[in-house]
Amino acid sequence: MGIFFPDEPDRFPDRRPTGLKRYQQVLERDWKRLVMVNLVTMFWLLPLMIGVAYAVLSSSVLVLIPVCIVCGCLAGPGIAGVYDMVLRGLRDNTDDWWFSYKRAVKQNVRAAFVPGAVWALFWGFFIFSCAMLWWAPGNPGLGTVLVMLVSALLMTMLFTVWWPQVVLFDQKPGIQVKNCLLFFIRYLVPSLKAAGVQLLWWVLLVLFLPWSGFVVPFIGMWYIVFVSTFLVYDQLDEAFAIEERIAEAFPEQIPVYGEE
Repeated sequence: MGIFFPDEPDRFPDRRPTGLKRYQQVLERDWKRLVMVNLVTMFWLLPLMIGVAYAVLSSSVLVLIPVCIVCGCLAGPGIAGVYDMVLRGLRDNTDDWWFSYKRAVKQNVRAAFVPGAVWALFWGFFIFSCAMLWWAPGNPGLGTVLVMLVSALLMTMLFTVWWPQVVLFDQKPGIQVKNCLLFFIRYLVPSLKAAGVQLLWWVLLVLFLPWSGFVVPFIGMWYIVFVSTFLVYDQLDEAFAIEERIAEAFPEQIPVYGEE
């Protein structure tokens, strides 16, 4: 019996389904190893979370900046590992999760420093700003709220496409950001959907604190990465020829359909 979805007579052993069926198939198959990946990734993110919390509670930007840069560089390889595992699942690679995760982290240590630091700086300042507005004596203006929401949406769009490039290609950060902008021009609607789903996820987690804190170690990171990447995977594959390049470089990773 399936954990999330009832078993069906046709389990798609000989083909790759599409749409909701594909979502069900990958989630049912990979959720266990992705939960383990999430637990490991929390250790990469823990110093950043502690540092940002201290900077917010002390209202110190001078603490926030170095914390985000240093701890962001540390968190980057862990986040890259999550994206690597999600992308492996979406192209039906089911190698041992621990071996694959370690290799992904090791291979992407240097490449993940810059996006990790930028990612941590943005969200660190975003959380810091939200806290300052919350503690302010007056309510923030509509313009301030809109600027923060739009900036969060744009940065989420950026990282939805930037992180997959980190784990898939050996490119300079400037080229990766340029590719992100070109991707948005061509696939604006799917990019907005993926970013919007991510923002909604994080808003719900914040609104339901402290109860949502109990599920963060298990599904806080991997599930929303899986959903958002799933929403744009076909576009990513079309734009960057992911499966074609993987097949050329690693023919042993080509999935064989028709086998359980």
